[in-house]
Amino acid sequence: MKLAYYPGCSLEGSARDYDHSVRQLCRDMGIWLVEIPDWNCCGASSAHMTDHEIGMRLPIRNLMLAQQVGLDILVPCAACFQRLKAADQALRADPGYWDVKDYSSPPAIVHISSLLARDDILARIREKVSAPLQDLTLACYYGCLSLRNPRVTGAADWETPTTLERIVGAVGAEPVSWSHRTECCSGSLTLTRPDIAVRLVGDIVRAARRAGAKAIVTDCPMCQANVESRQLDLGQTEPGLPVFFATELVVAAISGSYPAAQQKAHLIDPALLNRFFSQAAPAGEGPR
Repeated sequence: MKLAYYPGCSLEGSARDYDHSVRQLCRDMGIWLVEIPDWNCCGASSAHMTDHEIGMRLPIRNLMLAQQVGLDILVPCAACFQRLKAADQALRADPGYWDVKDYSSPPAIVHISSLLARDDILARIREKVSAPLQDLTLACYYGCLSLRNPRVTGAADWETPTTLERIVGAVGAEPVSWSHRTECCSGSLTLTRPDIAVRLVGDIVRAARRAGAKAIVTDCPMCQANVESRQLDLGQTEPGLPVFFATELVVAAISGSYPAAQQKAHLIDPALLNRFFSQAAPAGEGPR
C-alpha cells in the first residue's frame, strides 16, 4: 500500500512521538508513506476560528498538492483530518469559487484509526505482536474532531465509534465500556479558559477511573496533550492516568519494547507499560 502523508504541525512539534509511532507502524505494516511536498498548516484553530477564507484556503492548498502526488492522504491528527475533509467538501461543491481549475481526481482523506481498524490491517497487527498487552484496561477516547460534524467527517458512528477499541484489542489490551469516549476535552479553550479545561478533563479522568481503566488511549494530539497536562492541575490524590497514542501502543506490542525516550514524552508516568516487556530499550532510542 502507498499513501500520501500529511503530518500537520503538531506531529512536527509537540506530538513528534506520535509521528514517530505512525511512521514506524506503517513500516511494520508494509505501508509506504510519501510525505506531501511543501505542505502547510491546515489552519485548525488559528485560522478557521478567525477567518473562514484563510481557514479554507490553507487546507485546499494541501489537497491540491496531494492531487499532484496522485495518492490518497493518510492523516493522523484529528484536527487536520477535519479541516482537510471540510476543504474537500468545499472543492467538490464549487471548485471555481476557490480558483481551482481541476479537482477531477480528489484524493481520499484517510484518518489513521480508520486505516488501522481495517480487517486486513488488524490481522497483520495480530500476526506481528510479540508482547501482547494482556489485561491492560484502557479507556478509548475519541474526542470531537475526527467524528463530528458527521456531515463533514463522514463518520457513520460518531456517537458509538469502535475503531480504537478494535485496534487496542488487536494487541491484547482490554477496552473498557465508559461514558466519556466522545466528550470534548476543551482543547481549544485550554489557554483561554483553563477553568473549563480543568473541569472537563477532570470529568473525563474520573469517568475512565470509574470504568476501571488504567490508562487512556487516543488518536488526537490535542486531546493527548490536554488530558495529560491538565491532570497536573486537578490535585488528584491518586496517580494520573497516562494518555497513550494508539499507534504508540501497537508499535510497543510489535517491537516488544517501550523505549525510555518514548516514556519521557509523557507528562504522566507511563511506567505501567514496563511490566509487559522484558527490558526497556536504551534511552537513546525512540522518537526522532
